Amino acid sequence: MDYRLDGQAAYVLHARPYRDTSLLVDCFTLEHGKVSLVARGARRPGSRLRASIQPFVPLQLGWSGRSELKTLSLAEAVAPPVFLHGRALLCGLYLNELLQRLLQPSDSYPRLYVYYQYALNELLLGQDIEGALRTFERHLLREVGYALELESLDADALYLLRPEGGLQRIAALPTSGGQRCFGGRQLQAIAEDDYSEPHTRRAAKRLMRLALDQMLGGRALKSRELFQRPALPASAERI
Repeated sequence: MDYRLDGQAAYVLHARPYRDTSLLVDCFTLEHGKVSLVARGARRPGSRLRASIQPFVPLQLGWSGRSELKTLSLAEAVAPPVFLHGRALLCGLYLNELLQRLLQPSDSYPRLYVYYQYALNELLLGQDIEGALRTFERHLLREVGYALELESLDADALYLLRPEGGLQRIAALPTSGGQRCFGGRQLQAIAEDDYSEPHTRRAAKRLMRLALDQMLGGRALKSRELFQRPALPASAERI
């Protein structure tokens, strides 16, 4: 008997052509984490699935199949799409790529799903995009097993992010590798997702970049490369 699920809350992370008329779609779902689905015939004109398979659209999905690659049977929007533009759109693609690259298939991440929705809403509002990115990155790292353990740190101490992961208290700045050092006060603020101070913002950006690069194994993110293109407005900050 075929395995079938319906009514699954989800967002599309990425879709790409599959065979002659289909799409291979990676989705982030509330109950089943990252799933890969074949949308058969979705590239044909008039396909009912084609219009719904877009990033940043809250969906209800249905699928069937027993293998890791399942068949999409239903995709219906349950709320208006989040229309992102410019820098916010690039940041949204960055979030999607992180999820696509770092999540294990079929592992459930319900708390991370909520933080993803929060981040999309902040990107739409455009009031504190950088803070939203740092908050999402921190919780993503925790969910995939890279807990930074930022609580119970000494505000006046200095800490080193070790190459193998984790923070180590040190007495003074090393002669090299200073980019891996962080003040306890900034780390405490990061633990509370408090990015009101510029020093904290800079420290958080550096910390998350180092930790994520380690999780990615040195593999470059395509979404980061988009931020380096000359066409990007000068006012858009790098992620």
